[in-house]
Amino acid sequence: MKFVKMQGAGNDYVYVDCFKEKIKNPSEIAIKVSDRHFGVGSDGLILICPSDIADVKMDMYNADGSRGLMCGNGARCVAKYAYDHGYVKSENFTMETGAGIKYIKVEPKDGKAEYINVNMGKAVITSEFPEKILINGEEKEFIGVDIGNPHAVYYIDSLEKLQNMDLNRVGEYYEKHERFSQKVNSEFIYIKDRKNIYMRVWERGSGETLACGTGACASAFATMKKGACDTSVRVHLLGGDLDISLENDEIYMRGKAEYVFTGEINF
Repeated sequence: MKFVKMQGAGNDYVYVDCFKEKIKNPSEIAIKVSDRHFGVGSDGLILICPSDIADVKMDMYNADGSRGLMCGNGARCVAKYAYDHGYVKSENFTMETGAGIKYIKVEPKDGKAEYINVNMGKAVITSEFPEKILINGEEKEFIGVDIGNPHAVYYIDSLEKLQNMDLNRVGEYYEKHERFSQKVNSEFIYIKDRKNIYMRVWERGSGETLACGTGACASAFATMKKGACDTSVRVHLLGGDLDISLENDEIYMRGKAEYVFTGEINF
């Protein structure tokens, strides 16, 4: 199986060009390639596929083999690959995802996609505002957001506390809490000012990652609805920055996507 490893803000996946390759057991392959010691090493597997209803299709699988609905950083990487390899013929095109059709705009440089803008659609608040919850014996508050996949946004009152959180120890208590029947992506946010927020994320099925595009959008949206930031905000993640804006009730994400390396693996 030929593959390319790509990353968006440090959120890295193994990508397979299914215009050329055929994958029979993607869930099983996702587990194998994601292993950072015995596999390629990634947050999951994403298949770049033809689509009957859009210009290109993204089919994603988490590191534990579970199927994902949407990945904002993954969408940017798929967009870059499809544009750079001529699978789409315009700087504006559509992408089929598990969360519906997404609208892409590429900002090219020297004939290759440099920045990618994704119209992530509308987000919905799915909880009380905020809602109290007991996590591992401690009372917390979160704001639930659905942006094609479920998120719970928690606010931390200092950057130091955010940086010192031991997510490897407590992350699963958030992800697998009984409040969330299908598990949940959990974002932890520090608001620096009205134009900058800092974020760490525990993704369902993958654990802590360096970035999560849908999580950045969900966190920005929740913070905007709180009135704590502007309708255009920069989200600082462990792997890089994303610019998130709200226009006519739709969320837009802008950021880069980059190739890491290509390879071939036998199973």
